[in-house]
Amino acid sequence: MRRAVCPGSFDPVTNGHVDVITRAAALYDELVVAVLVNPGKAGLFDVDERMALLREATADLPNVTVDSFTGLLVQWCTAHDVPVIVKGLRAVGDFEYELQMAQMNRELAGVETLFVPTAPQVGHLSSSLVKQISAFGGDVSHLVPPGVNSRLVARREREGES
Repeated sequence: MRRAVCPGSFDPVTNGHVDVITRAAALYDELVVAVLVNPGKAGLFDVDERMALLREATADLPNVTVDSFTGLLVQWCTAHDVPVIVKGLRAVGDFEYELQMAQMNRELAGVETLFVPTAPQVGHLSSSLVKQISAFGGDVSHLVPPGVNSRLVARREREGES
């Protein structure tokens, strides 16, 4: 069985993430979307919320599961017998950083990396930009899955009442 992992913080998941996940899912028998747990960094959504939003956004992909990890991704890969990491690339800057990570992951654990360029219509998306636009009341409904948009709007409304 061909297995791969698509890691990230997914805070929040965007249509760009969903694009890469959907395309990677078509290449592998099983794709695990793994949410990074970074105890030193507070996210907009906690890990459980991010995982729930990812499950909702990928519900139509039967070979996709969602998990979380802490520490080194390659240790998670080794423990779960996953030989390939899938990374989405938006621009040249992403490639430069991700190439170094891919080379290190291969050296550390023999784990390969597959780079998937994002589709042009979502290549400009980032979780950071989505959060910033939403925080200032901008409409991000066309940039994120519906469940994410609902949560962002609800959060903005709650914070506006404070």
